[in-house]
Amino acid sequence: MRNYKLIFLLLAGGALLAACTRPANDAGGGSATSAASNESAVAVVNGKPIGAEVFDVFLRAVTGKPAAEATPEQKEQLLDQLVNMSLAAQAAEKDGLGKDPAIQARIDLLTTQILAEAATEKYDESHPLTEEEIRAEYDQQIAGMPQEYKARHILVENKEAAESIISKLQAGGDFAKLAAAESKDSGSAKQGGDLGWFAPQSMVKPFADAVMGLEKGALTTAPVQSDFGWHVIQLEDVRSPEPPAYEDVKQQVEMIARRKKLQTYLDELRNNAEIEKKM
Repeated sequence: MRNYKLIFLLLAGGALLAACTRPANDAGGGSATSAASNESAVAVVNGKPIGAEVFDVFLRAVTGKPAAEATPEQKEQLLDQLVNMSLAAQAAEKDGLGKDPAIQARIDLLTTQILAEAATEKYDESHPLTEEEIRAEYDQQIAGMPQEYKARHILVENKEAAESIISKLQAGGDFAKLAAAESKDSGSAKQGGDLGWFAPQSMVKPFADAVMGLEKGALTTAPVQSDFGWHVIQLEDVRSPEPPAYEDVKQQVEMIARRKKLQTYLDELRNNAEIEKKM
């Protein structure tokens, strides 16, 4: 649903493991398992309870569904996984790994990520997108669609050959015949050099730049070099692409608008913060 949320959900399972590895007497608080009482636990491992809320969060992170929608088999399997995680976490505590600076840094990072998810989710829920905002984003995306070009080219091995072809064309030579006879791009050569309609970004940059710099009907007066060789290009036509229907792309546009709105929120937080970079 939301890309940023997906990232945090994928990390949630790791966060639970990280929470379990925090020593019970750590200044940041007890482990996730020790926060629950035996009565509200879904399991007790070596005297340490695993809370129902911890299990529900773990289940949702793994399956993407609330606990109520999980099958008994899924619940049993995931509870076994959580028990194994708790056993591993207890072994880590016993070995003192929770006090390892590298492990503590990973725990701190996961905590930061989960809190960031909570903040962005709260903002998202309290600032829902309106239909007008989605429509405005659609209009902006359509306005920014690049034009499409129809061109033909002749591709040769070296600059001298390309210059010779340009001279022939300027003297009245037939582009299609020259392309068929001399272009090493066999696919377009059969079509008289015709490349059909294309967006500039689908072509290598030197070629795209040359095409966009031509007037309709014009020919490049100097050869254009790319990784494929040397091009002689003629621009035949330019058009604005047919935009997709609003309803067909509404979901994608909404995601873009939501990301922009979230970025604005993050920018505001940054602008109001005191930040001192030390590297």
